[in-house]
Parts: sequence; C-alpha cells; structure tokens
Amino acid sequence: MIKIEFFSGINGLCGFEASGHALGGDAGENVVCAFVSSACLMTANTVTEILKLDADAQSDDGYLKLMILENSAPAQDILNGLKLHLTELEKDYPDNIKVIYRRCNNA
Repeated sequence: MIKIEFFSGINGLCGFEASGHALGGDAGENVVCAFVSSACLMTANTVTEILKLDADAQSDDGYLKLMILENSAPAQDILNGLKLHLTELEKDYPDNIKVIYRRCNNA
C-alpha cells in the first residue's frame, strides 16, 4: 500500500511524505504506483525547480518526501492540488492508497 502523509502548519500545508508500493501489478506495470509517483515528482520538481523555493526533498525507491521551508501561495496551490488528486485516487483505489494528515513540527 502507498501511504501519503500531508503535513500542515499554521500557514497551510508544509509538505508531504509518500512511501510504499501499490500491490497488484508487476514492477513497471502498476498504474496506481505510476499515478502517485508521477504526481508527487511533478509537485516536488515544480516547487524546487520552477518556483525555486527553499525545500528539503528526499527520494529513494518507493519513497519521496518534500518539506517546504518557506511559505508561498503558489506552493500552497500546488500542494493542495496534489492533495486533491491523491484523495480522489484514494477513493478509486482504497486498497492501494491511504492519505493521512499530520501537523508540522512548527505548528
């Protein structure tokens, strides 16, 4: 199962952490993993490479974490878009995706 945790603080969302793999397909053929991976990578790349925001990004096989270190309205829009996208996918694939909400350390 893929677990996505969204972290929120006093100024809105401050990041996310995605881990795990969706079961039910061979490596490279699982569309649920591809959906989640693509959306999370696009979010992280947009925040760090397009918006050039100060952020901590970490990735490994089956793992991606992005914590935004400065508040930005465009970053909030992007993170909220990712949250909407993944919560909708969770409705379609409840056995493969779990979205969780947590508070940031600074909240």
